[in-house]
Amino acid sequence: MCGIFGVVGQGDAARLILDGLRRLEYRGYDSSGIATLVDGVIDRRRAEGKLGNLEKVLKSAPLSGTTGIGHIRWATHGAPTETNAHPHVSAQVAVVHNGIIENFRELREELQAAGHVFESETDSEVIAHLVTDSMKAGLSPSQAASVALKRLDGAFALGLIFAGENGLIIGARRGAPLAVGHGDGEMYLGSDALALGPVTQQVTYLEEGDRVELTHEGAVIRDENDQIVEREVKYTSIDAIDMSKGNYDHYMAKEIFEQPAVIGDTLSSYFNPLSGTVALPTMPFDLASVSKVTIIACGTSYYAAMVAKYWFEQTAEVPVEVDIASEFRYRKAAMPADGMALFISQSGETADTLAALHYAREQGQHIVSIVNVHESSMARDSDVVLPTHAGPEIGVASTKAFTCQLTVLACLAIGMAISRNAIDRGEEAVLTHAISEVPARVADVLLHDEHLRELAKEIARARDVIYLGRGPSYPIALEGALKLKEITYIHAEGYAAGEMKHGPIALIDDDVPVIVIAPSDDLFEKTKSNMQEVIARGGRVILMSDGDGIKNEGGDALATVVLPTVDAFVAPILYAIPVQLLAYHTAVIKGTDVDQPRNLAKSVTVE
Repeated sequence: MCGIFGVVGQGDAARLILDGLRRLEYRGYDSSGIATLVDGVIDRRRAEGKLGNLEKVLKSAPLSGTTGIGHIRWATHGAPTETNAHPHVSAQVAVVHNGIIENFRELREELQAAGHVFESETDSEVIAHLVTDSMKAGLSPSQAASVALKRLDGAFALGLIFAGENGLIIGARRGAPLAVGHGDGEMYLGSDALALGPVTQQVTYLEEGDRVELTHEGAVIRDENDQIVEREVKYTSIDAIDMSKGNYDHYMAKEIFEQPAVIGDTLSSYFNPLSGTVALPTMPFDLASVSKVTIIACGTSYYAAMVAKYWFEQTAEVPVEVDIASEFRYRKAAMPADGMALFISQSGETADTLAALHYAREQGQHIVSIVNVHESSMARDSDVVLPTHAGPEIGVASTKAFTCQLTVLACLAIGMAISRNAIDRGEEAVLTHAISEVPARVADVLLHDEHLRELAKEIARARDVIYLGRGPSYPIALEGALKLKEITYIHAEGYAAGEMKHGPIALIDDDVPVIVIAPSDDLFEKTKSNMQEVIARGGRVILMSDGDGIKNEGGDALATVVLPTVDAFVAPILYAIPVQLLAYHTAVIKGTDVDQPRNLAKSVTVE
């Protein structure tokens, strides 16, 4: 994840911002930068690499001013160079930005036609030029920001400063977190409260669609309709863990709602929106020559691997075997020459997965790992590391790490498909466009939170719950069942929908809720048929589908959840969200320990 810190203060803004960025360094260290207002003029310092490099730049070329914004970044669009580092500036505006602007290409072409000159390869730079364009038309900074924000598609958190406007920062969020810190004659802006802890104990968490104007006098917050609104000021301790819960009762809830931002951050590392292509890191072997992919993981990561099997086989046309790490090495499996062994782990320290990795190394496999902890043992022992950028995941039940793993796997499948000539550039463009929309569509799914809270009342009364899905939705059914088991202690099972009539349908009665995961893809009609078999035997079906699927369902389901219509390729990522929310709300109703469920630990470092 990227980090934002801003201050409208009375002292050395650059020092305060640098300290704030240190607190956010866990979010990234590919580049960083600070911009301040010096006598009404925007001045800026940036550096490639870790934050220490920016600190050296500031020592040799100090940056004065009492108002400023800073950013620490994972490499997104383009190489992690100083040119691509934030803040980005135009004639009148500097911006720091987390997230993805989906329609940046159209906006960039429009602005270039109007005479704007762009320096970077990023989508973020378009924000500064778009706001400047409105200011040149005579609008105030607040009005210009409002007009610009309404033209942006995607998920974002951002901070803006303006030439000639000392003592003003404008921040905004849509699908990505942003917090305001309240001081004595000073105001602060941060990606999360971790950065704000040392400077204030009073924090306001912006809500979806909010825009805030920070001045020495305080904060004025407007909602997406430009109406001034009041948001609660929370008093927090400096303790980083307590503060990181933000506006939520549980870490799990916070992490579910962070997904538009962290999926966007992860996607940005593997997708070049300028060219509409996947950009994988340099591989020490040829993806086109890989004879077989063996994917190994545990728990939720194993279900991510199962989804990936469909992607790799259908899109990249490469044979795939998926195995549970704790079983794999004891089979003494024969592994082919030129095989690629792909390991998935949030922590990168899972003992079973590490042992399997070492076995695959002995078998001469190319070793690739997908991890969220980039300095982990698994990362160090791999030929290639494909990091997720989910940030710290404190809740034991994995949520954002899972969807970020899926995002990396989807990009890897596309990249492998191109390298093997399994798809052409036109097909790649279709798939990358679909995946570029995921952060915003995930934000749309989160709007169903209240509806899923109500459905959870039905689930909380049950002793047994069944999840059904076909194709890539089958692993999501398994993941939904796991989430429910982990945090509610309700017995739940996931099944391939077509297997119901081969035995599990005997479990169906009117006390068993059945959650059917069925986007309107090529398999929808078959899943619908299986669903009707369940309904005919008294099963209480909750159908999760898109508008077309709900329309074709026939009205027999007990309840429905209408999800956005997306390309079938990316549907598994979206459909993971409602099963997470359903499990979460059921656990809250039952009063279980959501973040630390019994008998479980976040990272399993013993066999």
